[in-house]
Amino acid sequence: MSDTTIVFYDIPFAEPNVCWSPNTWKTRYCLNYKGLPYRTEWVEYPDIEALCKKIGAEATGVDDDGVTPYYTLPVIYDPTTNRVISESFKIAIYLDATYPDTPRVLPPGTRGLQTSFNHLAMLRTYPHVGMFVRAKVYERLPRGKSQEYFKRTREISFGKKIEEWAPKGEDAIKAWQAFENGLKLLDLPYQVAMEENEGDYLCGENPTFGDFALAGIFQWCKTGYGSDSEEWKEITGWQNGRWGKFLEDLDKYAKVV
Repeated sequence: MSDTTIVFYDIPFAEPNVCWSPNTWKTRYCLNYKGLPYRTEWVEYPDIEALCKKIGAEATGVDDDGVTPYYTLPVIYDPTTNRVISESFKIAIYLDATYPDTPRVLPPGTRGLQTSFNHLAMLRTYPHVGMFVRAKVYERLPRGKSQEYFKRTREISFGKKIEEWAPKGEDAIKAWQAFENGLKLLDLPYQVAMEENEGDYLCGENPTFGDFALAGIFQWCKTGYGSDSEEWKEITGWQNGRWGKFLEDLDKYAKVV
């Protein structure tokens, strides 16, 4: 019998079997929710481009020069169809189309909603908390080539040394407040959805891609700051504890295979 296990490529931490990237979390949630058999292959940062070229994964963008292809994870390889798919939203579309008898992560007529909420979640969080979390993540990447690559490429991209990434003093307080305000705005669609659908998620009782996108951002923060940190405790307490409960309810789809 041929192997039908999907190969899911993810980015490792120094600690084994820890998923931390908000982008790869989207795909991990989708695979777990749909109940599809898969296994994780961990690919360190400097090896991502070579791996993608080797297996025929499409680039997901271009470098700062506007020309050179840029390769990122998540990527999956499905031996059942011999297909390689890059980028979390395209992976979600593929999984729904290829495995229609599993729970849909993009219910009919909601692709626009799902991708819009995905971008809204990033817009309301990344600019305010992103530099804090990236600095924390750097400390927990595998020592050696992953840390060196992350530091070198991000310092070029952000135009500042890693020690300068996280705001300090009054700027840090303002950024944290802006993050909290951003999550207040993200809470509004959930309030409306609950009134309309009587469920805890964007589309009602069952989670969808947009929910997984937001959950991925929370997982990023949780792993970066640490589950016992004061920052994480504060985040999970905002909006009357909504976000702590939100992530806890999705825990059954958060296993690292």
